[in-house]
Amino acid sequence: MRYIKSLIPAALLAIGFLASSCDNEKMEWYKDPNKGDVTVNEIPLKYSEKLALYKSLKEYNKENVILGVGMGVAEYMDNETYRTFVNENFEAVTAGYHMKHGPMVSSNGTLNFTRVDNFLNMLPASIAVYGHTLGWHQNQNGDYLRGLIAPTIIPGASGTNILSNGDFENDLTGWNSWGSGKQSVEISTETKLSGNKSAKAVTKSNATNLWDLQIQSPSVATIQDHRYEISFYIKSEGEGEMRVNFAGMSNQYPYANGGGATVKTSSTWTRVAYSGDSFKATGTSMSFQFDLGKVGDMVYYIDFVRVVDLDAGNEPVNVVPNGSFESDWGNWVRQNQGAGMSITTDEKMDGTHSAKIIAKSGSASAWDLQLITPSLAVTATHTYELSFYVKSDVAGRGRISFPGQSNEYPYMSWTGGSATEYFSTTTAWQQIKCDVKADNNSFKLSFDFGYLPDVTYYIDDVKLVDKAGGSSGSTEPIIIEKTAEEKAEIIDAALKNWISSMVGHYKERVHDWDVVNEPVGDNGEIRVGDGKGDSGDIFHWQDFLGKDYAVKAFKYAREAGADGVLFINEYAIESNTTKLDGFLKYVEYIESQGVKIDGLGTQMHVRVGYTTNEGIDNMFKKLAATGKKIKVSELDVQVGTATPSAEQMTAQSDMFQYVIESYMKNVPASQRYGITIWGVTDETSWIENDAPCIWDAKDARKPAYKGVADGLFGEDASANWTYEDIVNAAKE
Repeated sequence: MRYIKSLIPAALLAIGFLASSCDNEKMEWYKDPNKGDVTVNEIPLKYSEKLALYKSLKEYNKENVILGVGMGVAEYMDNETYRTFVNENFEAVTAGYHMKHGPMVSSNGTLNFTRVDNFLNMLPASIAVYGHTLGWHQNQNGDYLRGLIAPTIIPGASGTNILSNGDFENDLTGWNSWGSGKQSVEISTETKLSGNKSAKAVTKSNATNLWDLQIQSPSVATIQDHRYEISFYIKSEGEGEMRVNFAGMSNQYPYANGGGATVKTSSTWTRVAYSGDSFKATGTSMSFQFDLGKVGDMVYYIDFVRVVDLDAGNEPVNVVPNGSFESDWGNWVRQNQGAGMSITTDEKMDGTHSAKIIAKSGSASAWDLQLITPSLAVTATHTYELSFYVKSDVAGRGRISFPGQSNEYPYMSWTGGSATEYFSTTTAWQQIKCDVKADNNSFKLSFDFGYLPDVTYYIDDVKLVDKAGGSSGSTEPIIIEKTAEEKAEIIDAALKNWISSMVGHYKERVHDWDVVNEPVGDNGEIRVGDGKGDSGDIFHWQDFLGKDYAVKAFKYAREAGADGVLFINEYAIESNTTKLDGFLKYVEYIESQGVKIDGLGTQMHVRVGYTTNEGIDNMFKKLAATGKKIKVSELDVQVGTATPSAEQMTAQSDMFQYVIESYMKNVPASQRYGITIWGVTDETSWIENDAPCIWDAKDARKPAYKGVADGLFGEDASANWTYEDIVNAAKE
């Protein structure tokens, strides 16, 4: 009653004025004998007095549409005044942010329901909850989704490759094959790891011995007693088995990868490597054979074959000591240790060890987890190539800062793209590589990985090499991009898991859902992103699933138990007829694919002086013509300033009222789902430097409150109110 109580003194003052004799006035009062006495109720109420007399908005909902509000979960839980406004005035709520993919999905893909569960436990059971939103391109956990489709990074050989045509780009030049179990040996352009080709070998059904199909390598010049590493990648269409036998090396049948003499193969590319201190050349040349005849009717693919002289000289100097962490920590500085740092053998990219660092639960800033090299001796003005490998147990984020450089925190092109503050990490090893120009004779490398909480990182093979000293000779890592089909399958599974988990968890409390949000661009066509997974919290499902992403979203929501009204939602269709028509066309397409859409949502973030009454009317008529439920889903009215004038607030009130009246007029009663006012107070609004809500920044009612109430009531609810209403209201 705080609005009413403030008006009582004014009402009493008016009554006292009428009861006074006005003895001090010089003019004489005349009473018309044909009229009765003037009463306080004949004095018209001020606008502010009328505004204060309005009751809860729910009191004026004559058409019984669902009256909702878009609100902040944190504000509701932490601010009693805010919570009271919501509870007293509205019948349904929409969480503005907290039920979206970004805040719900953790970096490992699991959903954290705690915050929203706590909110729902606080919310009165009588207030409905509208689920918002399942299929949108914003407010996503983009790092997690991009990590799912990140390329696989395979390290190159550890030195200069001296084998010719190991990529089979020159077909089978230099290679030979034979054996009683040989069906065919040819070049494949369909299945390859590096470049455009690989070697494809097929065994006959009667192949039973390893030597029944052999592929002979070209001869390689060697230096006696030098150690060599021979490596390649192989996959098969089934479970295969093979070995490599060597001529000109100290061991004809060495064990591969620390295992046995033969190697099991599968449908996944596997790196096989032979090396060791005792694996040396016995003369001036060597060759080897792939023995593939063990399993009949098997198809093998071989690619990226490399031979490296491990004892070759002229290697440039890596100025980072113990960059592979083979000597424990050495002189590395564990500056901010987060939840722990250790040397591990569980994950490694080079050698047998890597650095394992863990971000703590409260980690939020880059420097909350820091591992720093000792001071590195460099030459000022020289350009150095920094490279290292990194992976994480879930999607992570890191940067390298350069203590000692004039620019300690530069934006860098970490992976060959645009310069950014940080790089993202995934569960697969990836190489980070960039150039650093030294402006002093020493600096450090600080591995700053504290951006995200509860992430475990592995770092290995850290190198800083003077580019003036020549190439290290090491071959570039192989980057295996997932195919469009693989990405579609992965993202489809992620979409299904997200929707199924949300709908399934909340199906007892949330029945109606905003299933697809903002699917159409301003041109009326399906909205698309950059096709690469976008950045930040932007990730377009449709870039990988095509226009059927919405079909899948509705299908998954139904399958998960959504039993209420399922909506597709769009914005700016009251001001853009091309977009409106494209939206309706897309709705027709979705339903043509066998799924049902129950309702159409129009956001209606409208603006005084821009949005027209004609556009509003036209939109509601076209939406209603579909026969579906129609919802005003996010209504607010922008005025273009955070400090609106009285005239601007009146215009805002008129716009709120007109939108609601047009909705009631142009949408049949049976199709009216409801109206959601977006935002509670201007202080907490999502729109900066504006005042789009019905309460101001100091929690006072604005004329817009009256506009909403009168729109719902169908007329000016305050038209016949008097001072007696003020007195009576104060008694309630």
